[in-house]
Amino acid sequence: MNRVFIIAEAGVNHNGSLDIARKMIDAASDAGSDAVKFQTFKAESIASRFASKAEYQKETTDADESQIEMLKRLEFDRDAHIELMRHCTEKNIIFMSTPFDFESIDLLSDLGIKIFKIPSGEITNLPYLRKIGALKKKVILSTGMSDLGEIEAALDILIKAGTTKNDITVLHCSTEYPAPYEEVNLKAMITIRDACKVKTGYSDHTQGIEVAIAAAALGASVIEKHFTLDRNMKGPDHKASLEPQELKNMVMAVRNIEKAFGDSNKRPFPSEIKNRGIVRKSIVAAQRIKKGEFFTDKNITVKRPGTGISPMEWDRVLGAKSPRDFEEDELIEV
Repeated sequence: MNRVFIIAEAGVNHNGSLDIARKMIDAASDAGSDAVKFQTFKAESIASRFASKAEYQKETTDADESQIEMLKRLEFDRDAHIELMRHCTEKNIIFMSTPFDFESIDLLSDLGIKIFKIPSGEITNLPYLRKIGALKKKVILSTGMSDLGEIEAALDILIKAGTTKNDITVLHCSTEYPAPYEEVNLKAMITIRDACKVKTGYSDHTQGIEVAIAAAALGASVIEKHFTLDRNMKGPDHKASLEPQELKNMVMAVRNIEKAFGDSNKRPFPSEIKNRGIVRKSIVAAQRIKKGEFFTDKNITVKRPGTGISPMEWDRVLGAKSPRDFEEDELIEV
């Protein structure tokens, strides 16, 4: 299918509020996204008390707050996940969430999640990859901060653990918020596809929607994009996220590109065939021609409309006798 699977990445832009999370599901559904994705984690399981925040997080949250304190505020428990899944069902959109630790993998598996998204930070986490792979589910693997060798190693672990290569999609990604355009390296998505023989896509951290649209044009099978209800909200990822109307514009652009892909068979379509007679040309009289005169390159020429003899028949017409009188610009007959 030439349909891009579009993931609206809610991430932690709900700021720990179920009400905001539900509104984000509404916005993702209204935009036409296929899935809305959150993040599932236990703060103590993924960050030590000595772990510092990234520079962009320090700029968008309290600089004196530790990473583990920030994460603690953004956790959702099992009941919250069940509520969000229920709301996604009502809105006819797939619920997804990225697990960041073993307990979260188990939670999502118990809840029946069909697609497991592996974040860029876990691509070198062998026991994590092995646990995901053993679930034998569909896997989407982000590859920010990695090189081709690390991607190949991660794929090898997932496959050996039990996941088939056909069930894996690898997302090219640049892990910076926002990612600078000159470091996107979008062609690497093609390199991954050709080198690893897997389906590929793009997880977009740039500002705007241009790069995601370009990824669709390059053949991405999955596009993931962060969004928020309001970029001015306080929180680590809001500034690098799309607002709802921008998300809708991105989805619409990607869907238009899908329509434009076609089936690779070069042929005229009905909408353009009707224009043939208008924009193509025919052989016409360049001047008055009397019956019995020979057609020469002096008394015939080529002009619109294209409803007469095609100029491709020029050599056949040249030298033939005029079957009747022709006025200037009249379509030639032989």
